[in-house]
Amino acid sequence: MDFVITIDSQADLPLHRQVYEELRRAILSGRLAPGQKLPSTRRLAKSLSISRSTVTQSYEQLLSEGYLETTVGSGTFVCRRLPDDLLDTAPVESTPQQAGSSISLSAYGESLTERSLFYLPEPEAQISFSYGRPAFDQFPLNLWRQLLSRHCHADHDVLDYASNSRGYQPLREAIAAYLARSRAVKCSAEQIIMIGGSQQGLDLITRLLIDRGEWVAVEEPGYLGGRRAFLAQGACLFPVSVDESGLLVSSLTTGITPNIKLIYVTPSHQFPTGALLSLPRRLELLTWAQKSGVMIIEDDYDSEYRYGERPIPALQGLDQSDSVIYVGTFSKVLFPSLRLGYLVLPHSLIDVFTRAKWLADRQSSLLEQYALTDFINEGHLERHTRRMRSLYDQRRQTLVQSLVSHFGDRVQILGENAGMHLMVKIHTALNDAEIVQRAAQVGVGINSAYPYYLKANPGGEFVLGYAELNEQRIQEGIDRLAKIIFD
Repeated sequence: MDFVITIDSQADLPLHRQVYEELRRAILSGRLAPGQKLPSTRRLAKSLSISRSTVTQSYEQLLSEGYLETTVGSGTFVCRRLPDDLLDTAPVESTPQQAGSSISLSAYGESLTERSLFYLPEPEAQISFSYGRPAFDQFPLNLWRQLLSRHCHADHDVLDYASNSRGYQPLREAIAAYLARSRAVKCSAEQIIMIGGSQQGLDLITRLLIDRGEWVAVEEPGYLGGRRAFLAQGACLFPVSVDESGLLVSSLTTGITPNIKLIYVTPSHQFPTGALLSLPRRLELLTWAQKSGVMIIEDDYDSEYRYGERPIPALQGLDQSDSVIYVGTFSKVLFPSLRLGYLVLPHSLIDVFTRAKWLADRQSSLLEQYALTDFINEGHLERHTRRMRSLYDQRRQTLVQSLVSHFGDRVQILGENAGMHLMVKIHTALNDAEIVQRAAQVGVGINSAYPYYLKANPGGEFVLGYAELNEQRIQEGIDRLAKIIFD
């Protein structure tokens, strides 16, 4: 092993003493743990560019004082039990920076210090209705391993830098064809850029299109990830209310509104209410955006899962004026740790986003892109989606039936016909915090919808994810929840 220590050949202190002090300090501070093997005197001397006799002299001093011990044929080790007087020695600590001497943060960095804006704890419980997590046990993991292995054994290209920061060309072609079939998105592979999940996409969009103080319209309530990205860049947020038919576009076309630069929407399954933006409102929104010069960010995070309703084309597919940036992800349909998503960009933005992506992380992982290309082209993606749609539909129905059975007219269910979660409004005298706390006490984890509102929310609203839970656990969880609220 190599071990880095600092010595100064110009210092008055002899070199053997410097090596001794550095190693002693490392032992007392815990940097060198009890029983840890040290490099040989020859190796350490070579790495420090000093004589071996200098290192040997330092080791001998540490051995005599009980810091080190040797084992014939094995080497030199830190003593597992240091002498009593050494155990009482206070650990060597680095000197803390003086108050006010720390490096000042940028405006962007300062915005990230507000912890409450960026962290929402996930419910940890025996039965957790957390949202956004697919049924991991249903993913064809063996097949995915085979696809990865296929490309690991193919050639060495997977180890190199990508030739294009937009992503693997065959994958972008496969995604373009998939989107045309499933979402009526109109694009070529050249308009697609691969990203590390939808959150990186939102970050790139915000950095490139928004300056501090400019306005972004967001849904009310709405997705926290989008709001966080906009606030971190110094944007001002203009909330637009949502009803059972999605965004109230009339709030933008009538009355006084600020000079909006972007609008962020989740039209196919509004988060968190689950509302579907109706076709008339989609056309109204596109018309307004074209006239106002506003760019629409369409986040289509889980549109693959619709139950019993005819799908409505994506906003991007209806757009006639290059007013939409389409954001897609494989986190929900496959698995979150894949970290592959994509942007579908208007032609005018392709070059600048390509450069920004290169600066952000150069490229997305090639191995996963190769495997995902095969997963799509060989039909596995659509087969998996169909199978999961059927499974999630069963779990959704179980959740709805359990809510109706246990809560009756004391619950209102929203957005149950799509996605991997639904939202409920519970009529009770308890506040949200009390319900969450009582639920946790009986092993049930739920999320209040309170954080998704910019303005004061009505209370009693909760987001229930069901994709990861089997039917028995869904029924048991709702039974426990009803008892702690109404008993």
